[in-house]
Amino acid sequence: MKRRTSLLATLVFLSGIIPASLGQDLRSQPSPVLPSEILGPQLIAWSQLQKPQPVPQPLPPPDRPMQQQPEQQPSQSANPPAQPQPPAAQTFTGTIIKDGNRYVLKVSSNSVYQLDDQERAKQYEGKQVKIAGTLDATGNSLHIGSIELVS
Repeated sequence: MKRRTSLLATLVFLSGIIPASLGQDLRSQPSPVLPSEILGPQLIAWSQLQKPQPVPQPLPPPDRPMQQQPEQQPSQSANPPAQPQPPAAQTFTGTIIKDGNRYVLKVSSNSVYQLDDQERAKQYEGKQVKIAGTLDATGNSLHIGSIELVS
């Protein structure tokens, strides 16, 4: 009986001391230093500082006249420069497809934009089109300015 009690006490002692001795104190270990050729964390920090810029609109072919931008009214020019600018018109080329009950523009395998004017988009279903328009603030919905078939 005494031997069994001492064996049990030894097992209890070892079961408490072994995990504690094998555990590692992560605070006492220095953080790993990455080699200078690995730029992962620096690139992530750098990319968060970047601001997306719209792609400039290409010039029209010489046989087409440039569309004139409407002149600003005097009340608009008096706004302070801190006012956010309206989104710039962009050109998107892709295929109009039906996604559920909505028409969308599929630009690539992983780029799809919801279209705001479903009636205009409906007539181009399954066709390759070029849409001039503006993206909403989330960048998911496209306000159609003009739409034309790509030949």
